Amino acid sequence: MIFHIKTTSPHICEDDLVRIHAYIGQLVNTTGCSVIQTGGTGDHVHVLFLLSKNESISHVVEEVKRNSSRWIKSINARYERFEWQGGYGAFSVSQSVVSKTLEYIKNQKTHHEKHSFQDEYIGFLKLYGISYDDRYVFTD
Repeated sequence: MIFHIKTTSPHICEDDLVRIHAYIGQLVNTTGCSVIQTGGTGDHVHVLFLLSKNESISHVVEEVKRNSSRWIKSINARYERFEWQGGYGAFSVSQSVVSKTLEYIKNQKTHHEKHSFQDEYIGFLKLYGISYDDRYVFTD
């Protein structure tokens, strides 16, 4: 699962990333799913998790984004206007690439020194054969 902050939202400070990612992982677990890894940068989050047979992706995303946004606003005044974008990406990962995906999520900071989030996300859409309209992919 991948989601991004709104363009008008403050970026997440480096010092807050670890605890915000941990909180997002807890929120995933409270839906009955099992988080494997969370990560990202100041403007987006990646979450690798096992989807519960009793949950839909859309419900997990809704719960995680709604509750994490509320909590992030409470941890520091600088996040008073914090919001996630409305959309998200959810991609299945086969067991054979779980370890590669784990490393990818853990190394987001290094990865994004060379690649923008936009390039990364379009790459996922192309890899998974998902058609998209440029006008809507990165809008709030």
